[in-house]
Amino acid sequence: MQRDLRLTGVGRRYGLRGPWVLRGVDLTVPPGSLTRVEGANGTGKSTLLRLLAGIDAPTEGRVTGRPRTAYVPERFPAALPFTATGYLTHLGTVHGLSRPDAARAADEWLERFGAAAYARTPMAELSKGSSQKVAVAQALLAGPELLVLDEAWTGLDTDAREELDRAVAERTSAGAAVVFVDHDPRRLAGVPDAVYRVSEGALEPHTGERSSPSPAGPSVVVEARGPAGAEPPADARAMTTSMARTPSGTLRLTVPASRSDVLLRTLLGARPPWHVVAVGPAEPLPADPEPRETKADSCR
Repeated sequence: MQRDLRLTGVGRRYGLRGPWVLRGVDLTVPPGSLTRVEGANGTGKSTLLRLLAGIDAPTEGRVTGRPRTAYVPERFPAALPFTATGYLTHLGTVHGLSRPDAARAADEWLERFGAAAYARTPMAELSKGSSQKVAVAQALLAGPELLVLDEAWTGLDTDAREELDRAVAERTSAGAAVVFVDHDPRRLAGVPDAVYRVSEGALEPHTGERSSPSPAGPSVVVEARGPAGAEPPADARAMTTSMARTPSGTLRLTVPASRSDVLLRTLLGARPPWHVVAVGPAEPLPADPEPRETKADSCR
């Protein structure tokens, strides 16, 4: 069973007499959680992520419960002596996959991020955007228990950014932890279980964590019907922001748009499966709304 990753009294400085970049950091990252880290440039966000990923060792304090981890750095070294597929296959074997499984996963992730056309292109010849797709794919192909993302969305096109949102939802739904930094405050708005801020070398909880999705974070409503008396699967309940029973007996689940695909797969893959009646964008409800007839109701 995967344990919590814990940082206890962790500090980090570079050099014997260098200034402390971080000090006194206490942080718990549970399995299945999504954690956002914020802070101004140069405050130590990337240092914290490198400590979480095991790239750097703490100067003081200790890190316990480290799971199988994958990391996307802020700057990816693209000039490597591999093609995109060759690099991903190599990394997959390093992460414990067989070579055929690693090659298969490499092709699947390149396809998902819209980079299949560059599979046989040398890494040194890739554009910055295509190189970033490979950087993200290498972190996902072996299904890590902890995914650490340092500005991983930067340089990706719109479709690839949305695909990474979906991949994050898939990992947390599967019980993995994800910790991320992103300059866009709208990134995964309303979804994180916890938000922390790095300031003057210290890590502080950000107020308002686990907030409801704001207009900057669009939501989707999935209306579904399960077996009589059945509750939705636990994984489905965990990713929703609200659930309500309609007059017709269906269940209306509101979920951040980035997690809608994962929710649908969870419902359809349940045993016995749920029947999805309707899917659409969430709309703000008026005060004290009257029950409304749904499209599905009017067809009965």
